[in-house]
Amino acid sequence: MHIHILGICGTFMGGLAAVARAAGHRVTGCDAGVYPPMSTQLEALGIPLTEGYGAEQVELKPDLFVIGNVVTRGNPLMEEILNRGLAHASGPQWLSENVLAGRWVVAIAGTHGKTTTSAMVAWILEESGLAPGFLIGGVPENFGISARLGGGRVGADSDMAGTSIGIPGLAQRGIKGDTPGVSPFVIEADEYDTAFFDKRSKFVHYRARTVILNNLEFDHADIFADLAAIETQFHHLVRIVPGNGLIVSNGADPALERVLARGCWTPVERFLAADGWQVGAWDENGFEVLLHGVFQGSVKWDLTGAHNRANGLAAIAAARHCGVPAAAAIAALGRFANVKRRMEVRGVVRGITVYDDFAHHPTAIETTIAGLRSKLKSGRILAVLEPRSNTMKLGAMKNRLAASLAAADLVFCYTNGLGWDAAAVLAPLGRKASTCGDLEPLVALIADAARPGDHVLFMSNGGFGGIHEKLLAHLARSA
Repeated sequence: MHIHILGICGTFMGGLAAVARAAGHRVTGCDAGVYPPMSTQLEALGIPLTEGYGAEQVELKPDLFVIGNVVTRGNPLMEEILNRGLAHASGPQWLSENVLAGRWVVAIAGTHGKTTTSAMVAWILEESGLAPGFLIGGVPENFGISARLGGGRVGADSDMAGTSIGIPGLAQRGIKGDTPGVSPFVIEADEYDTAFFDKRSKFVHYRARTVILNNLEFDHADIFADLAAIETQFHHLVRIVPGNGLIVSNGADPALERVLARGCWTPVERFLAADGWQVGAWDENGFEVLLHGVFQGSVKWDLTGAHNRANGLAAIAAARHCGVPAAAAIAALGRFANVKRRMEVRGVVRGITVYDDFAHHPTAIETTIAGLRSKLKSGRILAVLEPRSNTMKLGAMKNRLAASLAAADLVFCYTNGLGWDAAAVLAPLGRKASTCGDLEPLVALIADAARPGDHVLFMSNGGFGGIHEKLLAHLARSA
């Protein structure tokens, strides 16, 4: 099959392209403002890219146009596809029908931690010899790629085979948990809408057998009116998980409890709950894992923060449903190397450490700063934020922003493209907060404030204009 992907340079669609190419399909694509690294990665896979959305691309005559959710009505190529009545589908639909059908899908949903938890689950399954496929919205450092087709098997020709994969007592409850020969596929399950012609959340397409519900807060203010609207989408996901599947849910999250209370036909294991998976003793080097109060082992790793301990619990529980014993999952997490752009050290100059992180929601900002603080022996934290997401640009979370940054020693906010007054929003932080609408002056402002021993934490869900390299270069020049 020849598929032509509109919006191919997005994280999800680029991963889909890689999986489709590995599955033997001919793949081409287009996007606006095509640039490295995604353009070079796709070209290295033999996937030709076209700049822009010119209507003439219909002459490529693919079997199917796969439409990314960046595409809207008025897009010239999309209009030509519609006018000619040409075959088209959304990315999630194509993935569901052509890759995920017949796979043991582990889907990770939630407002925060999807990428990291997906990477954890994929790594645990990899370390257990299951060679999972995956499509993740970031690059796990253990793999060096964001997506692959995979080819392992759950329950086939191994000591994992049987009538009760993963959950002791499952068979006694009359639920068969085995699907011998099924290949696992781990996917980051986003609640954002599927396409302009399909306003359901992406995750309803994924045929998930094992589902992680990490947490649930209001986000995506550009498409959801309120938290209740997002809860409805999560309820739709819960409704289609099979009875021999498993939902791993954050027992400390009231929104998720409301979702499950609306109806659930699948066994549920909770984490961060007394009747489920818990964090025992912990320090900056790791944490103890408990299940129903019984010690399962200790994770030893370099990751920081309570959020990553929660992610780890969820990953262990989900992998167990796929047949990986808790002890093996715990050992695998000790070799987990995190995801790029998750507290990634980009360089150290003059004793000043520069980090890159994807945090962009107030909860994520607060937990990221707290995690870094718990790891540091000394030194100040200089938090630098780009409020770039649609939710942040709309100002839906602005009243929580100052509190989320309060634990930093100095705060810098990049205000380019904002429709609200960041200086007024950050006024409760007093003189430790600064705002700037231009990148180069912002770099100079940070460089002037930084001193040896400081930790500069950049937070954005985009590239932030390459500010990390700009600051490192500035610091090096002034050394």
